[in-house]
Order: sequence, then structure tokens, then C-alpha cells
Amino acid sequence: MGGCLCILIFSPPQGVEKEENLSVHPVNFTMNVKLLEEIGLTKGEVQVYLALLKLGISRAGQLASNADVSSSKIYKILDRLMKKGLVGSVIKGKVKHFVALKPRRILDYLDEKELRLKQKKEAINIMLPELEKQFSVSEQPQATLFEGFKAVTNFFRSIIDDLERGETYYVLGAGYGEDIPRHKAFFLAHHRRRKNKGIRLKMLANYDERGNLVPTTKHLSEIRYLPQYLITNMSIVFYKNKAFIGIWTKEPMGFLLENEEAVKAFRKYFNAFWKIAKRDVSKKRK
Repeated sequence: MGGCLCILIFSPPQGVEKEENLSVHPVNFTMNVKLLEEIGLTKGEVQVYLALLKLGISRAGQLASNADVSSSKIYKILDRLMKKGLVGSVIKGKVKHFVALKPRRILDYLDEKELRLKQKKEAINIMLPELEKQFSVSEQPQATLFEGFKAVTNFFRSIIDDLERGETYYVLGAGYGEDIPRHKAFFLAHHRRRKNKGIRLKMLANYDERGNLVPTTKHLSEIRYLPQYLITNMSIVFYKNKAFIGIWTKEPMGFLLENEEAVKAFRKYFNAFWKIAKRDVSKKRK
């Protein structure tokens, strides 16, 4: 009797049991394949993996053609997919074939990636004291440009890090700029974190923000409203030796000055405007 010896070889992620059932079914590709790139697969890996799911057991040449990748790259891509635990290999008639493992293996890959990220974060936490020491003794710029939502909101996160319980920061010309939901969502969470740490806020908000500030703003705060003729597109935040001038557009930007004289000047303006600003008569939150 004639026959064919088939040997399955694959490299699952560490701690994952080997696949017992290699039945492969056609899949519906009307999905957001971009998501596979976002979790760490390259474009070539996505094309090869999806083609292999559809074809079933395949030789490298056949797979390269169907996945629209060059034959010179197919083995490197397959090797990376095997290391990620998404693809196995089969020897048929002395010829190496490849097979996609069950799609649920993607979750195993993500679990392993999450574990590695956690380990790296723990390692960075160990390094931080030494890095902070080097940062504090090095010469730092007195002016820094912040561009984009992530960069600007990181400045506000640094306020929570810099100030201790009972300390205060000041805002002149508070507003959300363009009506973009993520701006309010960020400040809703920001003021909650501020309250939890016990940091106080003294704010001169724009006249047109009356009744529009997110509720958590009122925690541990004193708020007054600038007259309508003093409404500004800029928001000035200052504390200690830092003064931040920000503009809340679709892609916010800001300019940070680390200069005590600049802070003194802004504080002088703030105190003058505070005297003519309207009080917030709504109930304060503790």
C-alpha cells in the first residue's frame, strides 16, 4: 500500500499547548484586517496569514502568489508567523507545506505580547530613579513646544505628578476651544485625578463656558468667569516655575515656559482679572 508520512511542526508561544486539531475552514474576509496590523503583525504577515487561512495546507510558492508577496520574502514572513504561534509546517512527500493554526491563537499571541509589555514596564520602573536623577542634573530647555492632543494632555498629566496635596495651579482663559468630545472627556478624567490627589484649582474661565465646564472641574476649586470682552482662544496654565500657553483646536498645541519671571507676570495679570471676574454661583463640590 502506498502512503504519505506527514509531520506537523510549529512553534506556539511559550506556555501554550500544542494544537491538536488542524482542520482549516474558509473564512469571511469582510473584516477590518487593519486591526491585525495594529496588534503587531506586518502588512506582509497579515496577507500571508489570511491567504493561508483561505487556502489551507499550501507550499511556499503557491502561498506567495496568493498572498501577493515576493517569493524572496515568503520564508522570512512564514518564519515570523511560526514564532508568533499563528502558523505551523507540514512535511508531505519530502516537501515542506504550511498551515494556519486556529484563529484563536491570535489571542494567545496577544496574551504573550501583553506579558512581555508588563515585564518591560516593570524593568523601566526599576530604571526610572536613575533616569530621573540624570534628568534633574542635566541642563533642561526653558521653552518647549507641544504639538498634538497626546503631547498637550501629557502636560496636564505632569501637573498631577508635580504638585502635592494641598498645592494649587492656576488657569487663565479656561475653555475647550472647538467642540470636540475628546477634549471634555479628557478634562472630566483629569479633574477626577486632581481631586483624588488633593490638588486645588483656581480658574478664570471664559464667559461663554458658564454652565459648560465638566462637572469634575468644581472639585477643590475656585472658579470665576472673565467678562465677555476678555474671552480668549488661549488658555494659560501656571504653577511653581512653569507657565503653559495652549490653544485647543482639533489638533491642540502649546508652549511651555519654565521661567519664574514669566510665572510672576502671569500671576499679576491673573490677580488683576480675578478682581473683575464674575463668581461661580453654582454649588461647589468638595
